Amino acid sequence: MIRDAEPVDVPVIHAMVRELAEYEKVPHEARATPEQLREALFGERPAAFAHIAETDDGEVVGFSVWFLNFSTWRGVHGIYLEDLYVRPGARGGGYGRALLAELARICVRRGYGRLEWSVLRWNAPTIAFYEALGARPQDEWSVYRLTDGALARLGG
Repeated sequence: MIRDAEPVDVPVIHAMVRELAEYEKVPHEARATPEQLREALFGERPAAFAHIAETDDGEVVGFSVWFLNFSTWRGVHGIYLEDLYVRPGARGGGYGRALLAELARICVRRGYGRLEWSVLRWNAPTIAFYEALGARPQDEWSVYRLTDGALARLGG
């Protein structure tokens, strides 16, 4: 049901990234190309990793993309889950839980201290799903982001 992504999965991962952006009401922000995803996931020095959720007959119904982070306080790596997506017709089938469980297994096996991600505040069904698994919001922290012009000005 859950497997490591392979280069042949890039087109379907790209399509699901677009679907996720539509669901999150920001399709214009999903600018990654299949070539960029292929390089990030399977290039000479992969910067991210992915898993695929599929049905018993091999239909791809979901994915996760993640990368390593590091806690100076704990002194060990963790996983940051960039995207978790299950196609609407497959929701409720255990695929999202299975994708998260695979990442938790990787954390436990490798001695990582955290599995973290972000969720939109308006996404009540997803928040309820995460909290049912035992995840808790980190309300004392705010996420900040530099992109586009602000990033170019600071870095230029």
